[in-house]
Amino acid sequence: MTRRIVYAAALVAFLAASALTLASIIVPRWISWDSQTTSGSRIHYTYGLHKRCSSLSGTCTHFPEDADCHGGDRYFCSMWRSVGFLMNFAIVMEGMTFIAFLVVILGGKQMRERGWKVVSCMLLLAGVIQCAGMSLIAYLYDNDDRFFPGWKLDDSWIFCTISWSVMVLTAAFISASAYLVAPEGGYELIPGEY
Repeated sequence: MTRRIVYAAALVAFLAASALTLASIIVPRWISWDSQTTSGSRIHYTYGLHKRCSSLSGTCTHFPEDADCHGGDRYFCSMWRSVGFLMNFAIVMEGMTFIAFLVVILGGKQMRERGWKVVSCMLLLAGVIQCAGMSLIAYLYDNDDRFFPGWKLDDSWIFCTISWSVMVLTAAFISASAYLVAPEGGYELIPGEY
């Protein structure tokens, strides 16, 4: 049965993973390109889920815009917007998981003994949603013509990968502890009295 200390450790790991999820959405660095001109100046171009940034203009613009989504680019825009939706949905799931953690931790011994199933399933679901979003970005990176050699998967993609990995491992940790850790504060037999 799962103890309070197990849930506390899992909550800390979950909060760290959630911070990485939020950072992956906010920081516009899912895919980037760096180059140097013959004059020695550096060109840096990045795609985020909702912004595209360029060192040439020194600004970030909303992405993808309607002008980016005509003709053959419709497929790319649909996939990119799907990743944005999945990552935002993952944040909503993480908020619900946080509430589930609080209910289970503060709910007493019975809630901790039975609540591991709900918390583990919610962690796993949030991790799977993020993994799907990360996989779509990797697919676009490998298969879309706009990403020629020189482009690379950048910080936000790495944040997302670490985040979903931690969530899945945390779900496994809680599930394993439910079977491997002795129950907390149970009754003990009095020696010699059977």
